[in-house]
Amino acid sequence: MSQKLKLGVPKGSLQDATIKLFAKSGWKIGLHHRNYFPDINDDDITCSMCRAQEMSAYVANGTLDVGLTGKDWILENESDVVEVSSLVYSKVSNRPARWILAVAGDSPYKKPEDLAGKKISTELVNVTRRYFESLNIPVEVDFSWGATEAKVVEGLCDAIVEVTETGTTIKAHGLRIIDEVMQTNTRLIANKEAWNDPWRRKKIENINMLLQGALKAEKMVGLKMNMPKDNLDEAMKILPSLNSPTVAELSDNKWISVEIMVEEVVVRDLIPKLTELGAEGIIEYPLNKVI
Repeated sequence: MSQKLKLGVPKGSLQDATIKLFAKSGWKIGLHHRNYFPDINDDDITCSMCRAQEMSAYVANGTLDVGLTGKDWILENESDVVEVSSLVYSKVSNRPARWILAVAGDSPYKKPEDLAGKKISTELVNVTRRYFESLNIPVEVDFSWGATEAKVVEGLCDAIVEVTETGTTIKAHGLRIIDEVMQTNTRLIANKEAWNDPWRRKKIENINMLLQGALKAEKMVGLKMNMPKDNLDEAMKILPSLNSPTVAELSDNKWISVEIMVEEVVVRDLIPKLTELGAEGIIEYPLNKVI
């Protein structure tokens, strides 16, 4: 019987972003209605869906060989796993999320110390307890099953610890942030025994390489153009590139073809400068992976 790598895909808010990232990396994950075992176009992998909150526990105990979850849930579960890599992506943006301590906008609390003896509501119970213990502030930490922002507004608690990427929901509920508990982003994690198995480790490392390549490509584009050969030295002064531009001769020996990979944010300033140097037929194209 051939070996199989047991992959965990986070169900919920990270689900769509994760499946999209795997698709760019070369793995098509097909979901079925009410089925926690999606198809994947790799005979060496079996795929399971589970909540990000539980992922690290399943990887730690060997139910899964490898999975994706947040740094926050690894710390919350105190899971003994191998953190293979950091993957900064989410359902909203490509930046880390924050677990913040927030109170009602009209409350008298200005800093964490003001919450001594008060009730804190959160889904991240263990991390929150350790946070307050590190500050020597005695509080009561209660688990929240959801709609955490509303609890402080309704007077069910004095403050909340909640995750946010943009802060929009926090502000929409009339809450005020008084501290940051931690930053978190997605991690690729592996079971220790799986990591020590040569076949599984190689498979995991290959997955990581391609996931990282797909993420890197999201911030970059390719540019291809024709340019007068005499202007190449001047163009080289302004051409950013992953290593160095690819330059090829054309049938007209006064012209050359130049191809580069650049961060997308610089393109709007770069193209006008290139046209001033005589560049023509400039083509911008998306990249799938950059390894």
